[in-house]
Amino acid sequence: MATFFLIIIYLAFISLGLPDSMLGAAWPIMRLDYGAPVETAGLLSMVVVGGTIISSLASSAVLQRLGTGKVTFISVAVTALALLGFSYSSSVIWLAVLALPLGLGAGSIDTGLNNYVATHYKAHHMSWLHCFWGIGAMLGPILMSGYISNGDSWRKGFLTVSLIQFVLVILLFVTLPLWKRTENIGQEAAQSGEAAESASTDRNVLKIKGVKLAMITFLFYCGVEATLGLWGSSFLVNVKELSPATAAGWVSLYYGGITAGRLITGFITFKYSNHVLIRAGLVISLLGAVVLALPLPAVFSLFGFILVGLGSAPIFPCMLHETPTRFGKENSQKIMGYQMALAYTGGAFLPPLLGWIAARSTFMILPGAMIGFIVVMLMSSEQINTLMKKKLQHFR
Repeated sequence: MATFFLIIIYLAFISLGLPDSMLGAAWPIMRLDYGAPVETAGLLSMVVVGGTIISSLASSAVLQRLGTGKVTFISVAVTALALLGFSYSSSVIWLAVLALPLGLGAGSIDTGLNNYVATHYKAHHMSWLHCFWGIGAMLGPILMSGYISNGDSWRKGFLTVSLIQFVLVILLFVTLPLWKRTENIGQEAAQSGEAAESASTDRNVLKIKGVKLAMITFLFYCGVEATLGLWGSSFLVNVKELSPATAAGWVSLYYGGITAGRLITGFITFKYSNHVLIRAGLVISLLGAVVLALPLPAVFSLFGFILVGLGSAPIFPCMLHETPTRFGKENSQKIMGYQMALAYTGGAFLPPLLGWIAARSTFMILPGAMIGFIVVMLMSSEQINTLMKKKLQHFR
């Protein structure tokens, strides 16, 4: 039963990743159809992530009332309908309207399933869960690239992903009774967890040393991931002079790097600590960003994208898993909420800001911005490690 549910959860995370990278991959062509400026993609991304933030903040109450199964079913259905609308949209205004439910659905799936896996499965499954998100994020640009290179409309890409989502909706509907039965088994554990949370509600967790640094790391991590996903194709088209179809394919390999890295990370966590994997990931990402910044032939950009993807792989899941160890189990749920809020904020505001600047200057600034974001993350992460070492020495 546990394995069966894990398969369903992994499939749901594939569906969560599919639309995340499609807008950026298709935008060089989409904007021509709509006559929209390049930075409009950043505004649409802000609407999506804004919906994600709203649903994430409301998810605790919604999950408690409906349960993970129903929330996942409803959320996937909402995203499927939004993507269907994307494929038939007649204006940028309609894209903006549909972007909100797309974000609302994604936030509920992300928060609900992350919580479900953390509660019911072992830690290494967190890396593999996000690996399956990467599979979806990688397949999105591949599908879009295939349609564009064959002379078809980008609309078929969104329509195909919408149909995939509807298949998952049917599967989730059929398995709803099983979700309810499984959640009832863990009800007592959930209630005891709520009691533990209420006992520590009065504490201002932001005053705990390292919490703000961790929040900064989450802010810039999602800034890097979302910025390169949204503007990677535009960078390759405008700076490296690749075709839109080739650029979309190369961006898919960036997500492929994240996917492969998270699959490997799931096994490496048995041997190496989270903070070692976070550090290694940041260094590899920095190397990839430097490769993108150097005036090298276009083919080197492909390696740069893959390196940033591989380096990004362990950072997010390992930071999530490290939260209780760093700041205490009694504080972790509250701190996790703050971290996720900052993560989504980074994904919402940093890509549009960079797109706005690039539209008024050049997309050559993209690698430099990536280097700056990653350096800030590396400095914050290392400061947290120093604080944790001092804390350990104090207890000894």
